[in-house]
Amino acid sequence: MQLAVNITVLAAIYALIACGYVLVYRVSRVLNLAHGELMMLGAYLLLMTATQFSSHWLAALTAAVLLSLSTGVLVYVFLMRKMTGEMVLAAVLTTVALGILLRGAMVLIWSAQQFYPAQPLQIANVAIALPGGARISLCAALLVLTTALVYGALLTFLRFGRWGVRMRAAGQNPLLAAQRGINLHAIYALAWGLSTLTGALAGMLIALDAGLNQTMAIIGLKAFPAALVGGLDSLAGALAGALIVAAAEILLINYVDPLLSEVVPFLVLIAMLIVRPWGLFGTREELDRV
Repeated sequence: MQLAVNITVLAAIYALIACGYVLVYRVSRVLNLAHGELMMLGAYLLLMTATQFSSHWLAALTAAVLLSLSTGVLVYVFLMRKMTGEMVLAAVLTTVALGILLRGAMVLIWSAQQFYPAQPLQIANVAIALPGGARISLCAALLVLTTALVYGALLTFLRFGRWGVRMRAAGQNPLLAAQRGINLHAIYALAWGLSTLTGALAGMLIALDAGLNQTMAIIGLKAFPAALVGGLDSLAGALAGALIVAAAEILLINYVDPLLSEVVPFLVLIAMLIVRPWGLFGTREELDRV
């Protein structure tokens, strides 16, 4: 039972991060390789607001969420907008440079030491007993619940919301969407804002559960295979990919070697690329040969 709980928690982490990759790629066909750093920045923003709103956890979380959403929008407005119409590779390399700059800036501002945002917020991360003798921490349970709520909200928004329908239209045919009066820059800014927000939520909850340091960006990188395995343009695929990657990682850690935790997601990714390069639920796209 404890094994199933561990898989569920890790799958929730990967799924919440992976949906950020999917949102940006689905709308603009850009791989945001700075997503892990933006996720970590969200956790540091929570640390900053926690010191400002000490013991007022709701105010601190709300402020951190709003700052994370604004950060994603500003990244598009001041950086990624200039990449619109350029080669996709140029946009991807821009996100790589952004990730490196963000990581360096966070080291300069907050140093590389371990922080525990739950302490100033006075959040007791108690263990919850589950049937079968399994246990889960309060923050881990909140992370699973948050992932379920975020996916429910995103799927509803994309299917029924006016701006959600516009995001789908922009992703399917940006030229036709622009001709029908859809403001593509507003759509792309919204996608980057929501992507950064979902990643930041994952970073905040991980920091509340296990602490915060510079290695958090690695978790964001490990969630990238989950998005690719499921299909980079499918939210449902991100969920399935996260579950597959998490199950493979936990099982191999428990029954083979704990040192495999860093490589298992990428082994699963390689296997999927060989069998089905566009992912389980992704759209098969034309491949250009050079």
